[in-house]
Amino acid sequence: MHSLISPSPISPLYNLQFQPYTSLAALPSSPASFSGLRRDLLQLPLLFHRVSKKSRTYAASSATNGSPSRSKKTTFDYDLVIIGAGVGGHGAALHAVEKGLKTAIIEGDVIGGTCVNRGCVPSKALLAVSGRMRELQDEHHLKALGLQVSGAGYDRQAVADHASNLASKIRNNLTNSLTALGVDILTGFGSILGPQKVKYGSNNVITAKDIIIATGSVPFVPKGIEVDGKTVVTSDHALKLEVVPEWIAIVGSGYIGLEFSDVYTALGSEVTFIEALDQLMPGFDPEISKLAQRVLINPRKIDYHTGVFANKITPAKNGKPVIIELIDAKTKELTEILEVDAALIATGRAPFTKGLGLENINVETQRGFVPVDERMRVIDANGNKVPHLYCIGDANGKLMLAHAASAQGISVVEQVSGKDHVLNHLSIPAACFTHPEISMVGLTEPQAKEKAKKEKFKISIAKTSFKANTKALAENEGEGLAKLIYRPDNGEILGVHILGMHAADLIHEASNAMALGTRIQKPFRISNPENPANQTRDWNRFEIQIHPMPLHYVRLVRRVELESIEGIGMEFDGLLDIKFAVHAHPTLSEVLDELFKSAKVSIYLMLESFPK
Repeated sequence: MHSLISPSPISPLYNLQFQPYTSLAALPSSPASFSGLRRDLLQLPLLFHRVSKKSRTYAASSATNGSPSRSKKTTFDYDLVIIGAGVGGHGAALHAVEKGLKTAIIEGDVIGGTCVNRGCVPSKALLAVSGRMRELQDEHHLKALGLQVSGAGYDRQAVADHASNLASKIRNNLTNSLTALGVDILTGFGSILGPQKVKYGSNNVITAKDIIIATGSVPFVPKGIEVDGKTVVTSDHALKLEVVPEWIAIVGSGYIGLEFSDVYTALGSEVTFIEALDQLMPGFDPEISKLAQRVLINPRKIDYHTGVFANKITPAKNGKPVIIELIDAKTKELTEILEVDAALIATGRAPFTKGLGLENINVETQRGFVPVDERMRVIDANGNKVPHLYCIGDANGKLMLAHAASAQGISVVEQVSGKDHVLNHLSIPAACFTHPEISMVGLTEPQAKEKAKKEKFKISIAKTSFKANTKALAENEGEGLAKLIYRPDNGEILGVHILGMHAADLIHEASNAMALGTRIQKPFRISNPENPANQTRDWNRFEIQIHPMPLHYVRLVRRVELESIEGIGMEFDGLLDIKFAVHAHPTLSEVLDELFKSAKVSIYLMLESFPK
């Protein structure tokens, strides 16, 4: 996978061999060692393009919204038409206007899609309330800080209104931003009639040079479960908070289920998790899941059943409670019948792709998902790319996160604007906004081990605790863990997982590092001093290149056997050795500072043959 800003791969200039060195002795430092951004010390050439003063950057305004593409044979109504105005479609539309493309966006429901109206946004409002309630209800915590608070309570309708009002405000902001930039908002259900042709509403047809499908997803409800929207609900219904049940069963213990358990228990409900797999939170790194169970599950009014399916759920009616039949996930035998006040179905989401007219362009969905390649180009039933058609977000199933959809949309716009771009999905972070929060980016430990086994390399693990962090201790929130998974041979970051206070904010440092190709430590590249390009005949000196930085010089001991390397500056064009990052004190970011510094990386040298 390529990163958001893809560094050039290390391509050997000569016939190099990759050899590890573990024993290093004191050597003179380079003539001008540095660890910052001081290029002037060595008078090194700049490795980035400077923009001329005569250059200009223009942003498309609402007065233009670009001009439709024209050719000798074809005139289109729009350069780009986006079907779906969720976060993904919105991000793509804004970037398209910036690129000067005449753009239209089609929405059959409301602007903002699932995230703004029935997902990320209203859930954060409810979680904000649950966080405050937990603080006010934790007398021991408050007493430790010298505070005295009593009588904490809440108004259910006011809490529900807070969530609804927030969604409405963000929805209006998105709508206004599209209107201000001159994006045409077309109302009605959109579908594809044929190549570069779209229908919306009752019978409106438009053409576009390029089309993006961004129709998102809907809650997935397994067979045998009857949803009435009152006592058996999906996240769509639960976010309205029309009732706070005394006892609610949550089917599924992923992001959605875990966040709702945080909300309901803070507001006084008892929760029962029903999980089909043998452990709770199966999508998280196992070590984080184990800690999360100790911190987020065990101390609260939560019990759970694992290794079982909710085979049948009947809503409450005629004075009877919600009835849930549990069967063993392996044997399919009935194990238990639960009677609860309500049930929340949090078993994931399914792509919303029905009725898109994909049959008109010979595209067959896979479990409902639109098949795409690494550039989000739609693939037809014969395995061929459908020209000028892309699919982003939940509808393609690559990574069902709102910000991933937006990133995919921007990547597609780059491509239709003439610049190739491939998004590195492993650098996209995710977060669960419980109290404390959980966040992650990249591979889990089992995934990393599987990759290492397949590609024949080793992995290492580094960990740090929030208990040693000044800011966390000042907040009396020392419960937490940060975990780094990396390659000790080359310093590549494979994954970072955090559970603790503000974990959702902290993860972005690791995410950005992975996107930029930053490593724990860069390998050294050694080239042959006999090579004419070195312009030197001094056998006591040779070149070391820390790709892709310019050259530094150190002294060669015993020709090949290096005893130590000192004073080598770590400057890259945007590719910093992450151990040199400086963190403000006292802040929670120091958790990551300690994490990166605790990682141990082998020194590897890329060697060419040396003189005898």
